[in-house]
Amino acid sequence: MKIRTLFTMVWLCAAVQCFGQEKLWTAADKQYTIDQLVRTRDAVVKETENLTPEQWAFRESPDRWSIAQVVEHLALWEIIWFRELSIGTRNKPQPELLKTSRPDSYYQDFIMEPNPHKAAEIAKPTGFIKGKDNLTFFLRGRDQSLGFVRSSEVDMRAIFEFTATPEPRNMHQVLIYQWGHTDRHLRQIAKVKSHASYPR
Repeated sequence: MKIRTLFTMVWLCAAVQCFGQEKLWTAADKQYTIDQLVRTRDAVVKETENLTPEQWAFRESPDRWSIAQVVEHLALWEIIWFRELSIGTRNKPQPELLKTSRPDSYYQDFIMEPNPHKAAEIAKPTGFIKGKDNLTFFLRGRDQSLGFVRSSEVDMRAIFEFTATPEPRNMHQVLIYQWGHTDRHLRQIAKVKSHASYPR
């Protein structure tokens, strides 16, 4: 009887240690991420839902993107972000990598810096999608990611990609890039709209 009781106590202690460990990705982190994904999604809708075909297609110069191309670019990145999330979150938790990872502020500052970034080949807009269809394309991807984040029980701060690098990036930081990238291009849309030749 004593042996059985001792075994039960050991098992309970192990269970608490395995299953009772507090997540690094807090409920507040999760809600903040959801709020930012919703906020930036709604901002894209507000800035584009009533545009005319001419406004969608306007370009400040031949080497600049139209609003349609900007939103297509955002939609392409939504596919990339979702793939990173769905694959990355299959990794096992490695909280020890937090010791060498960069702080969240690094990713926020990088994605929102005023310096121009060069688009990856995979995310360059084709220009084949017309007008408001680009918004539909973007919303499909964003809502897919939102559904994933809302339902996921994964500890986003304890799961990393680029694990073979000196400064690995956790999945929470991938999500910072996702909504921050949208903010970055909302500034670009505002710049297009402020051009003197933009159709009114």
